[in-house]
Amino acid sequence: MKIVGLITEYNPFHNGHLYHIEESKKITGADAAVVVMSGDYVQRGTPAVMPKRLRTEMALKCGAAAVFELPVCYASGSAEYFALGAVSLLQKLGIVDSLCFGSECNDLHALQKAADILLEEPEEYRSALKRHLKEGRSFPSARQEALCEYAEKEGISFVLGDPNNILGIEYLKALKKLGSAITPYTIQRQGAHYHDRKINRKLSSASAIRSLLAYSGSALRTDRSGGTFENTPFSSILGELEDQVPSSCLELLSDYHRVQYPVYQNDFSLILKYKLLNKTPDMLVRYMDVSLDLANRICAKLNHFFNYRQFCELLKTRDITQTRINRALLHIMLGIKKKNVQEYTDNGFHFYARLLGVRKDSEKILSAAAKKGELPLLAQLSRAQELSSLGQRMLRHDILASNLYTSVVTDKFKTAFCNEYSQPVIKV
Repeated sequence: MKIVGLITEYNPFHNGHLYHIEESKKITGADAAVVVMSGDYVQRGTPAVMPKRLRTEMALKCGAAAVFELPVCYASGSAEYFALGAVSLLQKLGIVDSLCFGSECNDLHALQKAADILLEEPEEYRSALKRHLKEGRSFPSARQEALCEYAEKEGISFVLGDPNNILGIEYLKALKKLGSAITPYTIQRQGAHYHDRKINRKLSSASAIRSLLAYSGSALRTDRSGGTFENTPFSSILGELEDQVPSSCLELLSDYHRVQYPVYQNDFSLILKYKLLNKTPDMLVRYMDVSLDLANRICAKLNHFFNYRQFCELLKTRDITQTRINRALLHIMLGIKKKNVQEYTDNGFHFYARLLGVRKDSEKILSAAAKKGELPLLAQLSRAQELSSLGQRMLRHDILASNLYTSVVTDKFKTAFCNEYSQPVIKV
């Protein structure tokens, strides 16, 4: 059986994701698609708009064979950490033949050339990098400028301006770093741009759908730090979504609205403020994505904290992107420290494969992964004691992050709390 691996967030699932699943199987000749998906927090440094198991059910109903959770330290990391974490998990499953990702350029050769530049660091590229660092740029900014200069000479600069291209470059870097035998493929991203916040025919972006869901009623104002909401009837929003999401997903969106979603940054405001109140700059720099300058700025501005989203915007500077601040504050809130992530990456990235869901007609894939893979498959957390001490620590962080998210959901929608240890594997 040939299996294609997909790296996803499904925040939330829409027609573009359905196209990705179907086209990936088609161009790779795969019999099934196995998904590695971010859990309750996503790569842009925010909570997912809806819980991971609801998004898992959507994926399974739309053709994914099985969904595995990407540990939160990678799911909420920079593009490089996100890619390395996801690709290494696919590789360690032992059953994945190919990886297929969407890109704006649909030019695998150009993306591979860009990945090679970053891996090999030719002299001309390194000289440009040093020059931009001396100009006072941050390392990510200096690296991007140096890469653009070198890529222009190579005739591939056109791939560097779009988010899916950049993430694709990181996937290709990860495959080469890991010496993986997984074959990469890319398909053309269809429909709206990644950041487009307007509904666009039948293939709107996840950003546009999240924006639409933010207007699903005056009781859900936590997405905005200011301004007012129109009290749009949810039936009207569902009507707008009919052409944007598969029918099975629309049914789930209807059933679980104001039961499990929508969830936004500001729902975590008090938790974040509590975490920040007892921290000093030298304590904050221990967390992922927190520099000393940002740590000092957090402490200096704390008296002006009104809500999570507003504080993120307050901390933004010319040299620090909004996404970097989002990730830094999320890592502080979830307790994700640099030394812990370094230990994980130094010791093989993963210690288990956490199964979120599987199609009943695809359960033989799990048997194959159990035989061929390098990792214990965790369908139930009762096997956690079999893990190494490092694996147990990583799992504790994942469980805490999920329980925190579930606590926010149950408090917001006044529903019963279900501990992560009691959550079932989704089967459709």
